[in-house]
Amino acid sequence: MTPTSTTIRKETVMPVDEGAAQGRVLFLITVKEERREDFLKAYEQIRHLVAEGVPGHVRDQVCQSSTDPEQWLITSEWRSLDDFVDWERTEEHRDLVRPMRECFSDAKSIRFHIKAETSRDTPKAGLSTPTTAG
Repeated sequence: MTPTSTTIRKETVMPVDEGAAQGRVLFLITVKEERREDFLKAYEQIRHLVAEGVPGHVRDQVCQSSTDPEQWLITSEWRSLDDFVDWERTEEHRDLVRPMRECFSDAKSIRFHIKAETSRDTPKAGLSTPTTAG
């Protein structure tokens, strides 16, 4: 049994394995209603280029707030945050994302190291913290 894993409602929390994404980048952005279609079009034009051609990129998602249609979130997962930083520093990155960034009225970027993952599909054998009957 691994002391760092915990079972909560039959879901297993476990350390991230070495082959999994190790970094997540969040872009909290505001896109005014009149720029929404331009933003989505720009995202559509670059998403497959990034997914297929940027070293270390694992996946990304674009999400719209359920309570404020001008609030958006772009999340991206990376093999390492260094992979993201290396790409972000390139002229190619700046050129590729420029049409999308021009649609933002506000933006904030936050970077995280992934420390653990939880999934119903995570193997449970030998990973759960033992519980005691009381």
